[in-house]
Amino acid sequence: MDKEVISHGEARTILILYIMGSTMILGAAGEAKTDSWISILLAMAIAVPIYWAWARVLTLYPGQNMFDIALHVLGKWIGKAFILIYIWYAFHLGALVLRNFGEFMEAEAMPETPMLVPMLFVTALGIGVVRAGIETMGRSGRMLLNMCLVTMLLVFLLVLGKLHYSNLLPILDRGWPRVWKGAFSAFSFPFAEAVIFLGAISSIKGKKNLTGIFLYSLLIGGALILFITLRNIMVLGVYTIDNVYFPSYAAVGRINVGNFIQRIEGSVSIVFVICVFMKLSVCLMAASKGIAKLFSLDSYRSVVIQTGLLTAYLAYLLYDNIMEMQYWTTYIYSIYAVPFEILLPLSLLLFAEIKTRRDQRSKPQPD
Repeated sequence: MDKEVISHGEARTILILYIMGSTMILGAAGEAKTDSWISILLAMAIAVPIYWAWARVLTLYPGQNMFDIALHVLGKWIGKAFILIYIWYAFHLGALVLRNFGEFMEAEAMPETPMLVPMLFVTALGIGVVRAGIETMGRSGRMLLNMCLVTMLLVFLLVLGKLHYSNLLPILDRGWPRVWKGAFSAFSFPFAEAVIFLGAISSIKGKKNLTGIFLYSLLIGGALILFITLRNIMVLGVYTIDNVYFPSYAAVGRINVGNFIQRIEGSVSIVFVICVFMKLSVCLMAASKGIAKLFSLDSYRSVVIQTGLLTAYLAYLLYDNIMEMQYWTTYIYSIYAVPFEILLPLSLLLFAEIKTRRDQRSKPQPD
């Protein structure tokens, strides 16, 4: 199997862009309305122990990804069943992200172009970077993240005159139940989806604590999502957000500086394409590595093209229209994702801890 090593900084960059993903255009915790920013903060807090658990799994078996660890800890047959489950989740999640991009392009950017065309272009980019390896992905991620940060800052400066802080009020007008519902939604999408990252990486340079990579990425990625959410609420108001599918695109569409700087929604498209590209690439890499491990292939690169094309095909078939996509994201996905994001990873950690301590006890003690 391929052994690729990336630095801590590159790992953080990939994970930050992955967390941002399609959330930058779809938004997060929409169920909480004006209190969605509170829900995002709660979701980040809930994600902290989960991220620690994921980092602990990788720390117990350095130089191995989730699929290697599953085979070592759970045995051949249960381990392969575990791998198969996560191949499906990475494959399905990649298709969901790609379909989000396709619906955005068809609804807002290129309405006369068949949805499959832009999806195939992004898929081709993902296939190219995954075949090049995660080291290439890490190096390109630094530049892409900087582009996103600069674009978001410029857009924020241009939209300052459109911010209405009264749109954030009233706070907690409908109590905590709605806030907790939004927090659970934001936790499952996008924060807990980072479990796929465990299958994409194998080795990280140095001996620093891996927990720092996950928590730093959670802090920065979550802060950027919080920033975008607050901006959208203050610019559009909750009523408008409830009536648009892509609030970030609508918010930037309000920019009009002196009747000269306007119609710059393309800037949002740049950020969205970058984040979707990185998230799709991580999902594609995890699925390909899982397939390679399941069938004992010499290299995951031999199945990347096939996996990418199947992802694009599944993305095209997922929904009949954008309303189905919105319904799935809002009402179904959070429940569907619980086993993949919480139950199975925690079970793997439990068995890994048991096996590690058992192996330590069985070692002969020095005299």
